Amino acid sequence: MASNPIQQVTGKGVFVPGDDIDTDRIIPARFMKCITFDGLGEYLFYDVRKTESGEDKVHNLNDPRFSNASIIVSGNNFGCGSSREHAPQSILRAGYNAVIAGSFAEIFFGNSTNLGVVCVIASDADRETLAAAIEANPELEVTVDVENLKVVFGDQSILCEIKAGARESLLNGTYDPLDELLEGAADVTKVTEALAYMQA
Repeated sequence: MASNPIQQVTGKGVFVPGDDIDTDRIIPARFMKCITFDGLGEYLFYDVRKTESGEDKVHNLNDPRFSNASIIVSGNNFGCGSSREHAPQSILRAGYNAVIAGSFAEIFFGNSTNLGVVCVIASDADRETLAAAIEANPELEVTVDVENLKVVFGDQSILCEIKAGARESLLNGTYDPLDELLEGAADVTKVTEALAYMQA
């Protein structure tokens, strides 16, 4: 059993500025009391988007022009800080399927890949070009091409990078470790049945 292969992700983009955006900024700790990850998308970047009284701040994530975006463009060292899985879960459940940044924190990158959220690296200059194009035309279609390692938007394209292992797992549909566990269920049963202390 494998997940759906991901060769490319296409959607509209939104620029979320800033370097060193940590997981507490992506999903504040007070919203991590949930039993499941359902509903976490509502709290994505909550303190960046909302005032203390819950009113919208001026931010691209609140801008109606970018309400249909599904690809985030951001800065360097995205997802740093704690290793909470809630951060990529909130990104996915808010409707975003890819993040284009200058670099990613290791654990965040791994957690995102396991969910099928594509995280690719592009240079500062190229991301500035992409962000400017999105600002000029919020309806611009952006394609993150995992197979060919590029991001295409309008009549332009930029190069991107992704770790070889993550790229292979996305292309093969083997990025979700739960699938591997489920595939091995028969083997687990076989081993447990052979254990003497399991026969008692």
